[in-house]
Amino acid sequence: MIRIQEVIVVEGRYDVNTVKQVFDTIVLETGGFRIFSDKERLRMFRKMAEYRGLLILTDSDGAGMMIRNYLKGAIPSHLVKHAYIPDIMGKESRKRTASKEGKLGVEGMKPEVLRQALRRAGATILDETEENATEMGKKITKADLYALGLSGRTGSEKLRRQILQELQLPQHLSANALIDFLNTVSNLEELSELVEKIGKNG
Repeated sequence: MIRIQEVIVVEGRYDVNTVKQVFDTIVLETGGFRIFSDKERLRMFRKMAEYRGLLILTDSDGAGMMIRNYLKGAIPSHLVKHAYIPDIMGKESRKRTASKEGKLGVEGMKPEVLRQALRRAGATILDETEENATEMGKKITKADLYALGLSGRTGSEKLRRQILQELQLPQHLSANALIDFLNTVSNLEELSELVEKIGKNG
């Protein structure tokens, strides 16, 4: 069990159960799309963000991204961190059929995948001796994505998909979200090396 400072926000109660088996912290649920009209719940999220910080952990499908983007716009960005699970095809054992996009949600993730996702998001881990901080270089910008061929050019979409796959990030991730993630866990030099590596491998 890993104790972290931030409050984790997930979509539903089954996600809460899964996450609480791995992390010792407050875990809140959005109630799916109900968060769009539930002003009281949103107010609670904002308050928790002010006290502890929020770490958003939604599914990697389109619905999960809609919920994530809504919260991203509703809560001050300096109070929020984003953890992303990879696109893994499959079906949770309790469900009769797979989700619309056929991907496993947070509840279907193995503990190690969740641990890695939160570490990469920059979760504030308590009661652990390991050093998580890394020396970061220049911040990545949209102009850098263009210069590297990741946006605004022929073949950019394909290259961006390859980058997302290489980093085990969901394919629905927007360019802005990709920049946020990269600036949390990487730097411009490392991204350039990754693009070069993908280019060499065709």
